[in-house]
Amino acid sequence: MLQKFCVSLIAVLGSAGILVQAFQPVSAAEYRPTFRPDRLKGPPAGKPNEVLVLGTPHLSGLPESFKPEMLAPLLKRLADWQPTEIATEDMSGLQCDSLRRFPSRYAESVADYCPDPALARQATGLDVPAANAEAERLLAAWPTSPTPAERRHLAAIFLAAGERASALVQWLRLPPAEHHTGDGLNDDLVAALEKAKGRRNESNLVAAALAARLGLDRVWSVDDHSADSPAPADEKAYGAAILHAWDNPATKQRRAEDERLGAGLAQPDGVLAMYRAYNDPAGAMLAYQSDFGAAFVEPSPQAFGRNYLGYWETRNLRMVANIRDVLGRRPGARLLTIVGASHKGYYEAYLNQMHDVKLVDARIVLR
Repeated sequence: MLQKFCVSLIAVLGSAGILVQAFQPVSAAEYRPTFRPDRLKGPPAGKPNEVLVLGTPHLSGLPESFKPEMLAPLLKRLADWQPTEIATEDMSGLQCDSLRRFPSRYAESVADYCPDPALARQATGLDVPAANAEAERLLAAWPTSPTPAERRHLAAIFLAAGERASALVQWLRLPPAEHHTGDGLNDDLVAALEKAKGRRNESNLVAAALAARLGLDRVWSVDDHSADSPAPADEKAYGAAILHAWDNPATKQRRAEDERLGAGLAQPDGVLAMYRAYNDPAGAMLAYQSDFGAAFVEPSPQAFGRNYLGYWETRNLRMVANIRDVLGRRPGARLLTIVGASHKGYYEAYLNQMHDVKLVDARIVLR
């Protein structure tokens, strides 16, 4: 599918970016709305919603020199910021359940991004919607000091709900001696949770680990692939057009920067240096100039680049809408959202439109 093609190539390009595109200035006659939500910030009373957008490399793609223990300086700084909510670039179980019902469009998306909850469904007797409802019911009356059995049971429910990172949070909050079957967890589910502890991805090694460290009981899956679509009939021409657009000086700079950062991972605070670079404010424009802006001006008569840009903008808008939904449930939150660095500029631009969102500078947190 065309989105999978684009995502794989974005990973090749890296996450840092420069190609300055020439656009005509806005004409005096062009309409611009006068209503500016970003200038109407609040609230007048109470704590604001604070959001920290942490741009990240996908840890699964880092060199073998990367080790999970290298994340310690990053985790310390994030813990010191004391987020009350954490969001990840994962698809929710509920969206995966919805996409499974439209296989002619989403079969490949489901295969790539949605774990099969069949084993957890068999263990708990709950399908994805029922398990989500049960998780919400349990958390609404969650005790201050839950028993190990209650945590194991909630982990099983989260697995059936398609919320693997939240299940891992409950597992990590258990003492190691309580990592065993029972309360809805069978051997297969325990094995899956044990494997997840060391899996090289940011949802497990950063989000879930941090949530457990801070005493949180879940994370929020806010990714969205509902804008995915099957590959076009002329997929070869599409791929050639996008690759040609991406063949620019900015792409070369991004690759060189990623190689430099990767080579320094084994140095003291090498991972922290990488996160500081990926969260530099200049990175958003560099990524645009290398990737999305280059696609925007791609001249194919089929408008391949504009198709790709439409998918990308739609995905980011829906991801940010999911974040805003979490904030609406919990006014006054300090929300950390962890997302691939190419999304960071779009996240911050869209979130800044919200009346009740105050953005936090990642550079201050990562100092």
